[in-house]
Amino acid sequence: MQIQVVKSKIHRVKCTGAELNYIGSITIDEDLMDAANIIQGEKVQIVNNDNGERLDTYVIPGPRNSGEITLNGAAARKVAVGDTLILITYAFMDLEVARTFKPSLVFPDEATNLLR
Repeated sequence: MQIQVVKSKIHRVKCTGAELNYIGSITIDEDLMDAANIIQGEKVQIVNNDNGERLDTYVIPGPRNSGEITLNGAAARKVAVGDTLILITYAFMDLEVARTFKPSLVFPDEATNLLR
């Protein structure tokens, strides 16, 4: 049996941009992506702590050490710049592997979105 578990989480980052006229996706500082073990094109769930919105999209890398967290396309309507977000990815794995799996959890500086 396979189950879906949290693979990685970037906890409490501020939305730095909302670009409606863009193809879609979320742009994430590549340093944060690396720290959370998230790759380009990976599906990510976005939880908006300020308005309760939840949505799924895919990741594109942003400039390193920029703190960028920009929602693009239709997703831009679900956030406001400055909203506090949680970004979560999931993975399917065998139940026995999942019992001991440890997700990559990242807690950036909440003011800058940079790694501490």
